[in-house]
Amino acid sequence: MLFKKAISLFLCFCLCVLPSVSCNYSAGEKTKEPQTQARSYYEFFDTVSVIFSYLGDPEEEFAGNCNAVSELLGEYHKLFDIYYEYSGINNIKTINKNAGISPVEVDEKLIDFLTYCKELYAITDGRTNVAMGSVLKLWHDCREEAEEDISAARIPSEDALTEAAKHCDIDSLIIDKAAGTVYISDPDMSLDVGAVGKGYATEKAARLLIDRGVTSYVLNIGGNIRAIGEKVTGSGWVTGITNPNKLSSESFVCKVSIKDVSLVTSGDYERYYTVDGVKYHHIIDPDTLMPADYFTSVSVFTPDSGFADALSTALFCMSYEDGRALAESLGNVEVIWVDKEYNVKHTGGVVFAE
Repeated sequence: MLFKKAISLFLCFCLCVLPSVSCNYSAGEKTKEPQTQARSYYEFFDTVSVIFSYLGDPEEEFAGNCNAVSELLGEYHKLFDIYYEYSGINNIKTINKNAGISPVEVDEKLIDFLTYCKELYAITDGRTNVAMGSVLKLWHDCREEAEEDISAARIPSEDALTEAAKHCDIDSLIIDKAAGTVYISDPDMSLDVGAVGKGYATEKAARLLIDRGVTSYVLNIGGNIRAIGEKVTGSGWVTGITNPNKLSSESFVCKVSIKDVSLVTSGDYERYYTVDGVKYHHIIDPDTLMPADYFTSVSVFTPDSGFADALSTALFCMSYEDGRALAESLGNVEVIWVDKEYNVKHTGGVVFAE
């Protein structure tokens, strides 16, 4: 299901980025944009990753940039994995396995990431909480069971969720920077970094490319879009916000123009399963321990892709009034909300396109 979602988001971006011819008015003639280059990967974060260049790079230079991004994404994929361990690497799976047992020595990159996750918890008032692994696992297991056998579809029991919620205290995540270790003091707590990890890795990849001199690239890492700079013509890239209403003939609720910004959408319309005619999606409200019920999608525009990823999850679990107040308090954040009746609301700085 997640892989299919990534493909649909990739196609959405590819179809929506409009090829164009720009006018160089000072020269009095039309100039074509360089031919777009793209390279796809399928091995990171259980999703499709695509690197687009709009610079017209020499093939050797484009390949070098792609290889550098691929290596970086592969490293973060292994560090953030909650299901598998890898030779020579202590990752999130290793930390979870040692909960309540002993601190785990980890790479400095993982120390920095988990420190950032604790900061995000504070900023979002706990709506983005990587310590919710015990609760998320209950929903994940039920969703997988339903995918294997629809007749077995069920939701976690209230008692099981209540018990799991006792083990989601972010303060039980103990980071010792001096020792280079991470320790979960609660033996029944586990980390799940799905709400932050992909966006964080995307931003690291973008900054790597910027350091390599890139000025007109777009990364699409499983639907997490990070525009680096702008088109060589000075315009932005046009992409669509997916219409969650599957009965509508319109593919997008709107089109937007982006430049030098991240765009991340959290939605209830791709990753879900059904029990007794009721749809249960994967974004769990930490207050109710049930799938959040405010919106069908929330799209966040902000320069940092890790922050956009975390914030889209947090705003999906908040009322419009509270979410808008948070977004406006942060600065340099724009948001599009699509509610349960498919009405669209947005902050004032969203740049819409035809």
